[in-house]
Amino acid sequence: MAIAAFIILAFLIFFMVGNLGVFREKANVYTFMNDAQSVDEGSDVRLNGILIGKINKVELSGSSDPTRVIRIVMEVDDQYLGSIPVDSQAGVGAANILGTKFINIKKGQARETIKAGAELPSSVTPELQDIFEQSSSTLAALQLTIKKINDIVNTVESGRGTIGELLVDDTMAKKLLAILDSAQATINEANHVVASLNSDQNSIGRILHDNNELYGQVHQGLTNINEIIDKVNSGNGTIARALNDPAIYDQARDSLMQLHDILAGIQAGQGTLGKVIKSDELHEQVKGTLAQVNTLLDKINNGQGTISQLLNNPSLYESFDGTTREMQGLLKDFRANPKKFLHIKLGLF
Repeated sequence: MAIAAFIILAFLIFFMVGNLGVFREKANVYTFMNDAQSVDEGSDVRLNGILIGKINKVELSGSSDPTRVIRIVMEVDDQYLGSIPVDSQAGVGAANILGTKFINIKKGQARETIKAGAELPSSVTPELQDIFEQSSSTLAALQLTIKKINDIVNTVESGRGTIGELLVDDTMAKKLLAILDSAQATINEANHVVASLNSDQNSIGRILHDNNELYGQVHQGLTNINEIIDKVNSGNGTIARALNDPAIYDQARDSLMQLHDILAGIQAGQGTLGKVIKSDELHEQVKGTLAQVNTLLDKINNGQGTISQLLNNPSLYESFDGTTREMQGLLKDFRANPKKFLHIKLGLF
Protein backbone atom coordinates (compact mmCIF):
# COMPACT_ATOMS: atom_id res chain seq x y z
CA MET A 1 0.00 0.00 0.00
CA ALA A 2 2.80 2.37 0.90
CA ILE A 3 4.63 1.46 -2.28
CA ALA A 4 1.54 2.27 -4.37
CA ALA A 5 1.16 5.64 -2.64
CA PHE A 6 4.84 6.44 -3.25
CA ILE A 7 4.50 5.60 -6.94
CA ILE A 8 1.43 7.85 -7.28
CA LEU A 9 3.22 10.70 -5.47
CA ALA A 10 6.28 10.35 -7.71
CA PHE A 11 4.08 10.43 -10.80
CA LEU A 12 2.32 13.59 -9.62
CA ILE A 13 5.64 15.29 -8.83
CA PHE A 14 7.00 14.34 -12.26
CA PHE A 15 3.85 15.64 -13.96
CA MET A 16 3.92 18.94 -12.09
CA VAL A 17 7.63 19.46 -12.64
CA GLY A 18 7.17 18.66 -16.32
CA ASN A 19 4.46 21.35 -16.62
CA LEU A 20 6.75 23.84 -14.88
CA GLY A 21 9.39 23.20 -17.48
CA VAL A 22 12.08 21.88 -15.18
CA PHE A 23 12.94 19.08 -17.56
CA ARG A 24 12.23 20.97 -20.80
CA GLU A 25 15.03 21.69 -23.29
CA LYS A 26 16.52 25.20 -22.97
CA ALA A 27 18.36 27.37 -25.49
CA ASN A 28 20.47 30.45 -24.87
CA VAL A 29 19.67 33.58 -26.87
CA TYR A 30 21.77 36.76 -26.60
CA THR A 31 21.21 40.47 -26.89
CA PHE A 32 23.40 43.52 -26.27
CA MET A 33 22.36 46.87 -24.78
CA ASN A 34 23.96 50.13 -23.74
CA ASP A 35 22.59 49.86 -20.19
CA ALA A 36 21.26 47.09 -17.95
CA GLN A 37 18.33 49.30 -16.92
CA SER A 38 17.87 47.44 -13.62
CA VAL A 39 17.35 44.07 -15.33
CA ASP A 40 18.45 41.28 -12.96
CA GLU A 41 19.34 37.64 -13.42
CA GLY A 42 16.25 35.47 -13.05
CA SER A 43 13.93 38.14 -14.50
CA ASP A 44 11.34 37.06 -17.03
CA VAL A 45 11.85 36.82 -20.78
CA ARG A 46 8.62 37.38 -22.70
CA LEU A 47 7.54 37.23 -26.33
CA ASN A 48 4.97 39.96 -26.91
CA GLY A 49 4.05 39.66 -23.23
CA ILE A 50 4.01 35.81 -23.07
CA LEU A 51 6.50 34.19 -20.66
CA ILE A 52 8.99 32.06 -22.64
CA GLY A 53 12.05 31.95 -20.37
CA LYS A 54 14.31 33.60 -17.81
CA ILE A 55 17.39 35.84 -17.83
CA ASN A 56 20.41 33.68 -17.14
CA LYS A 57 23.14 36.28 -16.94
CA VAL A 58 23.66 40.07 -17.14
CA GLU A 59 27.32 41.04 -17.62
CA LEU A 60 29.72 43.49 -19.22
CA SER A 61 30.52 42.50 -22.76
CA GLY A 62 33.97 44.14 -22.91
CA SER A 63 33.04 45.77 -26.25
CA SER A 64 34.01 49.38 -27.01
CA ASP A 65 30.79 49.85 -28.96
CA PRO A 66 28.56 52.07 -26.75
CA THR A 67 25.49 50.19 -27.97
CA ARG A 68 26.95 46.78 -26.90
CA VAL A 69 28.22 47.50 -23.37
CA ILE A 70 25.92 45.01 -21.61
CA ARG A 71 25.54 41.36 -22.65
CA ILE A 72 22.33 39.64 -21.58
CA VAL A 73 22.01 35.86 -21.79
CA MET A 74 18.39 34.71 -22.09
CA GLU A 75 17.44 31.10 -21.38
CA VAL A 76 14.41 30.39 -23.57
CA ASP A 77 12.33 27.22 -23.79
CA ASP A 78 13.42 25.40 -26.93
CA GLN A 79 9.85 25.04 -28.15
CA TYR A 80 9.52 28.84 -28.60
CA LEU A 81 12.51 29.29 -30.90
CA GLY A 82 10.32 28.59 -33.93
CA SER A 83 8.02 31.43 -32.90
CA ILE A 84 10.72 34.12 -32.85
CA PRO A 85 11.51 35.61 -36.31
CA VAL A 86 15.10 36.68 -36.91
CA ASP A 87 14.06 40.38 -37.20
CA SER A 88 12.55 40.40 -33.71
CA GLN A 89 13.87 42.97 -31.23
CA ALA A 90 14.57 42.66 -27.51
CA GLY A 91 13.78 45.53 -25.18
CA VAL A 92 13.34 46.25 -21.48
CA GLY A 93 9.78 46.31 -20.22
CA ALA A 94 7.96 46.79 -16.93
CA ALA A 95 4.49 45.90 -15.74
CA ASN A 96 4.13 49.35 -14.13
CA ILE A 97 6.24 52.26 -12.94
CA LEU A 98 7.48 50.44 -9.84
CA GLY A 99 7.28 46.92 -11.30
CA THR A 100 10.18 44.50 -11.84
CA LYS A 101 11.94 44.89 -15.15
CA PHE A 102 11.97 42.08 -17.73
CA ILE A 103 13.08 41.46 -21.30
CA ASN A 104 10.25 41.67 -23.80
CA ILE A 105 10.92 40.35 -27.30
CA LYS A 106 8.83 42.15 -29.91
CA LYS A 107 8.01 39.64 -32.61
CA GLY A 108 9.18 40.50 -36.14
CA GLN A 109 7.70 39.63 -39.53
CA ALA A 110 10.44 37.56 -41.18
CA ARG A 111 9.68 33.96 -42.15
CA GLU A 112 13.03 32.69 -40.89
CA THR A 113 13.16 32.03 -37.14
CA ILE A 114 16.10 32.05 -34.72
CA LYS A 115 18.10 29.06 -33.53
CA ALA A 116 19.89 28.33 -30.27
CA GLY A 117 22.76 30.78 -29.67
CA ALA A 118 21.22 33.46 -31.90
CA GLU A 119 21.65 37.17 -31.20
CA LEU A 120 18.62 39.44 -31.22
CA PRO A 121 18.99 43.15 -31.92
CA SER A 122 17.92 45.38 -29.05
CA SER A 123 15.52 48.30 -29.20
CA VAL A 124 16.19 51.47 -27.26
CA THR A 125 13.79 51.76 -24.35
CA PRO A 126 13.99 55.03 -22.43
CA GLU A 127 14.52 54.78 -18.70
CA LEU A 128 11.84 56.11 -16.40
CA GLN A 129 14.36 58.57 -14.99
CA ASP A 130 15.11 59.81 -18.50
CA ILE A 131 11.42 60.29 -19.08
CA PHE A 132 11.15 62.27 -15.85
CA GLU A 133 14.12 64.44 -16.83
CA GLN A 134 12.74 65.10 -20.30
CA SER A 135 9.32 65.94 -18.92
CA SER A 136 10.64 68.24 -16.19
CA SER A 137 10.44 71.30 -18.46
CA THR A 138 6.93 70.31 -19.47
CA LEU A 139 5.94 69.90 -15.83
CA ALA A 140 7.42 73.30 -14.99
CA ALA A 141 5.48 74.92 -17.83
CA LEU A 142 2.35 73.11 -16.68
CA GLN A 143 2.85 74.37 -13.13
CA LEU A 144 3.29 77.93 -14.43
CA THR A 145 0.10 77.59 -16.47
CA ILE A 146 -1.79 76.30 -13.43
CA LYS A 147 -0.49 79.25 -11.39
CA LYS A 148 -1.70 81.69 -14.04
CA ILE A 149 -5.09 80.00 -14.10
CA ASN A 150 -5.29 80.29 -10.32
CA ASP A 151 -4.41 83.99 -10.53
CA ILE A 152 -7.14 84.53 -13.12
CA VAL A 153 -9.67 82.68 -10.97
CA ASN A 154 -8.68 84.77 -7.93
CA THR A 155 -9.02 87.96 -9.98
CA VAL A 156 -12.46 86.95 -11.19
CA GLU A 157 -13.59 85.96 -7.70
CA SER A 158 -12.44 89.31 -6.29
CA GLY A 159 -14.54 91.18 -8.87
CA ARG A 160 -11.61 92.64 -10.78
CA GLY A 161 -11.46 92.77 -14.56
CA THR A 162 -14.30 92.63 -17.04
CA ILE A 163 -15.30 89.05 -16.25
CA GLY A 164 -15.06 89.72 -12.52
CA GLU A 165 -17.26 92.80 -12.81
CA LEU A 166 -19.66 90.84 -14.96
CA LEU A 167 -19.98 88.14 -12.30
CA VAL A 168 -19.94 90.39 -9.22
CA ASP A 169 -21.31 93.79 -10.31
CA ASP A 170 -24.68 93.83 -12.05
CA THR A 171 -23.82 97.16 -13.74
CA MET A 172 -21.60 95.40 -16.25
CA ALA A 173 -24.30 92.79 -16.78
CA LYS A 174 -26.83 95.54 -17.48
CA LYS A 175 -24.46 97.13 -19.99
CA LEU A 176 -24.00 93.79 -21.69
CA LEU A 177 -27.75 93.27 -21.81
CA ALA A 178 -28.16 96.76 -23.30
CA ILE A 179 -25.62 95.90 -25.99
CA LEU A 180 -27.45 92.66 -26.72
CA ASP A 181 -30.77 94.54 -26.91
CA SER A 182 -29.23 97.04 -29.34
CA ALA A 183 -27.86 94.21 -31.45
CA GLN A 184 -31.27 92.55 -31.45
CA ALA A 185 -32.90 95.83 -32.52
CA THR A 186 -30.40 96.13 -35.36
CA ILE A 187 -31.17 92.58 -36.44
CA ASN A 188 -34.91 93.34 -36.33
CA GLU A 189 -34.39 96.44 -38.49
CA ALA A 190 -32.34 94.41 -40.95
CA ASN A 191 -35.11 91.82 -41.10
CA HIS A 192 -37.62 94.61 -41.70
CA VAL A 193 -35.51 95.96 -44.56
CA VAL A 194 -35.24 92.49 -46.07
CA ALA A 195 -39.00 92.04 -45.75
CA SER A 196 -39.53 95.39 -47.47
CA LEU A 197 -37.25 94.36 -50.30
CA ASN A 198 -39.19 91.13 -50.67
CA SER A 199 -42.46 93.07 -51.07
CA ASP A 200 -43.50 95.27 -54.00
CA GLN A 201 -44.70 98.19 -51.85
CA ASN A 202 -41.62 100.36 -52.44
CA SER A 203 -39.36 101.36 -55.32
CA ILE A 204 -36.62 98.84 -54.64
CA GLY A 205 -39.13 96.07 -54.08
CA ARG A 206 -40.88 96.88 -57.34
CA ILE A 207 -37.53 96.87 -59.13
CA LEU A 208 -36.74 93.45 -57.69
CA HIS A 209 -40.22 92.07 -58.47
CA ASP A 210 -40.97 93.73 -61.82
CA ASN A 211 -40.87 90.41 -63.69
CA ASN A 212 -37.69 91.42 -65.53
CA GLU A 213 -39.24 94.67 -66.80
CA LEU A 214 -36.24 96.72 -65.63
CA TYR A 215 -33.90 94.10 -67.09
CA GLY A 216 -35.75 94.34 -70.39
CA GLN A 217 -35.43 98.12 -70.42
CA VAL A 218 -31.72 97.98 -69.66
CA HIS A 219 -31.25 95.26 -72.26
CA GLN A 220 -33.14 97.31 -74.86
CA GLY A 221 -31.01 100.36 -74.04
CA LEU A 222 -27.82 98.36 -74.49
CA THR A 223 -29.18 96.96 -77.75
CA ASN A 224 -29.86 100.49 -79.04
CA ILE A 225 -26.35 101.59 -78.06
CA ASN A 226 -24.90 98.59 -79.88
CA GLU A 227 -26.93 99.46 -82.98
CA ILE A 228 -25.60 103.04 -82.91
CA ILE A 229 -22.04 101.76 -82.54
CA ASP A 230 -22.60 99.35 -85.44
CA LYS A 231 -23.88 102.21 -87.63
CA VAL A 232 -20.88 104.34 -86.71
CA ASN A 233 -18.54 101.47 -87.51
CA SER A 234 -20.30 100.83 -90.83
CA GLY A 235 -20.07 104.49 -91.92
CA ASN A 236 -23.80 105.36 -91.68
CA GLY A 237 -24.90 108.73 -90.29
CA THR A 238 -23.22 112.10 -89.72
CA ILE A 239 -21.09 110.92 -86.81
CA ALA A 240 -19.86 107.93 -88.80
CA ARG A 241 -18.97 110.14 -91.77
CA ALA A 242 -17.24 112.59 -89.45
CA LEU A 243 -15.21 109.75 -88.01
CA ASN A 244 -14.53 107.85 -91.22
CA ASP A 245 -14.51 110.49 -94.03
CA PRO A 246 -10.96 111.81 -94.63
CA ALA A 247 -12.35 114.95 -96.33
CA ILE A 248 -14.14 116.05 -93.15
CA TYR A 249 -11.00 115.38 -91.20
CA ASP A 250 -8.98 117.47 -93.69
CA GLN A 251 -11.51 120.32 -93.50
CA ALA A 252 -11.39 120.29 -89.72
CA ARG A 253 -7.59 120.28 -89.81
CA ASP A 254 -7.54 123.18 -92.31
CA SER A 255 -9.96 125.16 -90.13
CA LEU A 256 -7.76 124.61 -87.13
CA MET A 257 -4.70 125.66 -89.12
CA GLN A 258 -6.46 128.86 -90.26
CA LEU A 259 -7.50 129.60 -86.70
CA HIS A 260 -3.93 129.03 -85.64
CA ASP A 261 -2.70 131.48 -88.32
CA ILE A 262 -5.24 134.11 -87.23
CA LEU A 263 -4.18 133.79 -83.60
CA ALA A 264 -0.54 133.97 -84.63
CA GLY A 265 -1.25 137.17 -86.64
CA ILE A 266 -3.09 138.73 -83.73
CA GLN A 267 -0.22 137.80 -81.46
CA ALA A 268 2.18 139.45 -83.93
CA GLY A 269 0.09 142.66 -84.03
CA GLN A 270 -1.24 142.17 -87.56
CA GLY A 271 -4.70 143.39 -88.60
CA THR A 272 -7.12 145.62 -86.71
CA LEU A 273 -7.57 143.22 -83.79
CA GLY A 274 -3.81 142.67 -83.59
CA LYS A 275 -3.21 146.42 -83.51
CA VAL A 276 -5.89 146.86 -80.86
CA ILE A 277 -4.17 144.26 -78.70
CA LYS A 278 -0.51 145.10 -79.47
CA SER A 279 -0.39 148.85 -80.47
CA ASP A 280 0.63 151.17 -77.64
CA GLU A 281 -0.50 154.23 -79.66
CA LEU A 282 -4.02 152.88 -80.06
CA HIS A 283 -3.99 151.98 -76.41
CA GLU A 284 -3.16 155.58 -75.50
CA GLN A 285 -5.91 156.87 -77.84
CA VAL A 286 -8.48 154.59 -76.29
CA LYS A 287 -7.25 155.59 -72.85
CA GLY A 288 -7.58 159.33 -73.74
CA THR A 289 -11.04 158.82 -75.21
CA LEU A 290 -12.19 157.02 -72.09
CA ALA A 291 -10.78 159.87 -69.97
CA GLN A 292 -12.77 162.44 -72.02
CA VAL A 293 -15.91 160.33 -71.72
CA ASN A 294 -15.42 160.13 -67.96
CA THR A 295 -14.97 163.95 -67.81
CA LEU A 296 -18.14 164.47 -69.86
CA LEU A 297 -20.08 162.09 -67.63
CA ASP A 298 -18.81 163.90 -64.54
CA LYS A 299 -20.06 167.25 -65.98
CA ILE A 300 -23.43 165.74 -66.80
CA ASN A 301 -23.70 164.30 -63.29
CA ASN A 302 -22.73 167.73 -61.85
CA GLY A 303 -25.45 169.57 -63.85
CA GLN A 304 -23.11 171.26 -66.35
CA GLY A 305 -24.00 171.64 -70.03
CA THR A 306 -27.19 171.33 -72.08
CA ILE A 307 -27.38 167.55 -71.83
CA SER A 308 -27.05 167.77 -68.06
CA GLN A 309 -29.82 170.42 -67.93
CA LEU A 310 -31.96 168.26 -70.14
CA LEU A 311 -31.42 165.26 -67.85
CA ASN A 312 -31.54 167.05 -64.50
CA ASN A 313 -33.64 170.32 -64.98
CA PRO A 314 -37.39 169.58 -64.76
CA SER A 315 -38.39 172.95 -66.30
CA LEU A 316 -36.22 172.39 -69.34
CA TYR A 317 -37.62 168.90 -69.69
CA GLU A 318 -41.20 170.23 -69.42
CA SER A 319 -40.48 173.02 -71.98
CA PHE A 320 -38.97 170.48 -74.37
CA ASP A 321 -41.90 168.17 -73.77
CA GLY A 322 -44.39 171.01 -74.49
CA THR A 323 -42.59 171.96 -77.68
CA THR A 324 -42.64 168.37 -78.75
CA ARG A 325 -46.38 168.15 -78.14
CA GLU A 326 -47.03 171.36 -80.13
CA MET A 327 -44.99 169.99 -83.01
CA GLN A 328 -46.97 166.75 -82.88
CA GLY A 329 -50.25 168.75 -82.91
CA LEU A 330 -49.06 170.90 -85.81
CA LEU A 331 -48.06 167.85 -87.83
CA LYS A 332 -51.38 166.22 -87.06
CA ASP A 333 -53.28 169.35 -88.16
CA PHE A 334 -51.15 169.56 -91.31
CA ARG A 335 -51.96 165.99 -92.24
CA ALA A 336 -55.65 166.63 -91.62
CA ASN A 337 -55.93 169.95 -93.56
CA PRO A 338 -52.88 170.70 -95.69
CA LYS A 339 -54.76 173.32 -97.77
CA LYS A 340 -54.98 175.53 -94.76
CA PHE A 341 -51.25 175.80 -94.54
CA LEU A 342 -50.83 176.18 -98.30
CA HIS A 343 -53.38 179.03 -98.41
CA ILE A 344 -51.56 180.92 -95.77
CA LYS A 345 -48.30 180.43 -97.53
CA LEU A 346 -49.68 181.75 -100.86
CA GLY A 347 -51.30 184.72 -99.17
CA LEU A 348 -47.96 185.86 -97.98
CA PHE A 349 -46.76 186.29 -101.52
